[in-house]
Amino acid sequence: MHDHHNHEHSHENITAFDSTEQAVKVLDYMLDHNIHHAEELHEICHKLELSGEAEAAEYLDKAVDAFRSGNDLMHKALHLLNKEEK
Repeated sequence: MHDHHNHEHSHENITAFDSTEQAVKVLDYMLDHNIHHAEELHEICHKLELSGEAEAAEYLDKAVDAFRSGNDLMHKALHLLNKEEK
């Protein structure tokens, strides 16, 4: 698991782009970032299960599934945008 205790990032100007190419770069970054967060959430879920917090782990597992579904949709959008750039 990644140590994100001091994890800080800014979402300022994330929509400040002027071209599809710039949008793709932002979305690529966001997708990679989200994938790492999904992995971290999945790890937390397992730790909660091991500590006897089954109900909380179940909800978190559902949240991880939703997060991954969103990432899949973002990936599909990127695929379409990458085709348009060529």
